[in-house]
Amino acid sequence: MNTQQPLLILKNISKSFGKVHVLRDINLEISSNEIVALVGDNGAGKSTLIKIIMGVHHPTRGELWYKGEHIQLHSVRRSRELGIEAVYQERALADQQSLWRNIFAGREIVNAFGVLDIKAQKKETERLLRDHMGFTSTAMSGDSEIKSLSGGEKQGVAIARALYFNADLIILDEPTMGLSLKETKKALEFIMDIRRQEKSAIFIDHNIFHVYDVADRFVILDRGSIAADYQKRELTQEQLVDKMLQLATTGSLDE
Repeated sequence: MNTQQPLLILKNISKSFGKVHVLRDINLEISSNEIVALVGDNGAGKSTLIKIIMGVHHPTRGELWYKGEHIQLHSVRRSRELGIEAVYQERALADQQSLWRNIFAGREIVNAFGVLDIKAQKKETERLLRDHMGFTSTAMSGDSEIKSLSGGEKQGVAIARALYFNADLIILDEPTMGLSLKETKKALEFIMDIRRQEKSAIFIDHNIFHVYDVADRFVILDRGSIAADYQKRELTQEQLVDKMLQLATTGSLDE
């Protein structure tokens, strides 16, 4: 793990909805250039935790620190301004729209007169296709519709968009759900590109076999609390699966 100051620090984060306690005293650090897999059963609190990081929900109690500064996230827009982006399942993209419209949706390039600069947006999309997504075929262009891409390639577009807008922390929420084996492989390749560009990610997935190869660390969430936090070097994929099964069966882990 990188020894410099953590990129993100969560201190005693708790969240309740009425009398339902969804998160309890979450203490978590994310380092720079690190991919952290956040795993756990349904209802463990994973989605609520990332929604707090993205500014969708406000914690009932606790503090967030980002790049050494205490922050309060009041909106998704504020999170994006700080350099935190979310990549959801591929359906988050507009299938009927072109690649360039999807890349710049809500953050369009305008010229000196405030007029939409379509030419510049198409040019930047072409560069992203070649330099960050590995498309070499001339059949694929910025004008190509999103629906012409595979599921894995769509996730690549979403990740490239986040990197283009200088995200330092990318939240990946079930990015391989519903993808074929081939599409999953492509999506995981794009996720590994996040580390190659020295960025960080929180990767949420139920499938341990998808996250193990790309993650540096595994944080297991159980009933709103962190049950375990392992570096990849500490356990094999099989051992991680055994830990998850043990937790689901007994409700605890033997260290």
